[in-house]
Amino acid sequence: MTDEPATERPKPYHHGNLVDELLRVTVEIIEEKGVDQLSMREVARRAGVSPGAPFQHFASKSALLTAVAEQAMQRLVDAVSEAQDEVATEAPLRRLEAIGQGYLRWALANPTHFEVISSRKLIDFASSLTLQAQNDAIRHSMVELLTLAKANGNLPSERDIQELVLACRAYVYGLARMVVDDHFREWQITGEAETVVLRSLNGFITSLSRTG
Repeated sequence: MTDEPATERPKPYHHGNLVDELLRVTVEIIEEKGVDQLSMREVARRAGVSPGAPFQHFASKSALLTAVAEQAMQRLVDAVSEAQDEVATEAPLRRLEAIGQGYLRWALANPTHFEVISSRKLIDFASSLTLQAQNDAIRHSMVELLTLAKANGNLPSERDIQELVLACRAYVYGLARMVVDDHFREWQITGEAETVVLRSLNGFITSLSRTG
């Protein structure tokens, strides 16, 4: 009897955590090709799984991107919390500024995550209780700090808190957007981006107490 060479059986695919791998390769593809070129098939190929495997965890590309946004939001919350911890005993407006600093540093260091989390066209924000809760938590912190600053006389009494929250949010988001979209060059802004935006933020926060 002639011995036949043993046939090696294919090894089954294994990931310690397939969901994390799918999220990782999603960000990788967006960084390389842009979000418009993202497809579930390409995500599966990069992750080394069958084309249908991602659908066991995410019903659609929007669901996948929403999961990326949830991951991004948690990291953003951590960055904001860390910045606030450093000034926990300081004045309310200084702690408010720290929220913006944490946001800006995170956005500049993670432009792809910022791109995903900031576009309501890419994700299903309304279906994510996580995104809503964490977004509301940051907003509530801003309301609390502005209210305290107003009570302490650090803001003009006639200033509307909700409008101030909107202005702060718009200012910080706008700075991040300009950096990520490379607007600084066309507006002839020179210097290291993080230094510029943090200095600009400081000037904005300082101006709040001077305007009526």
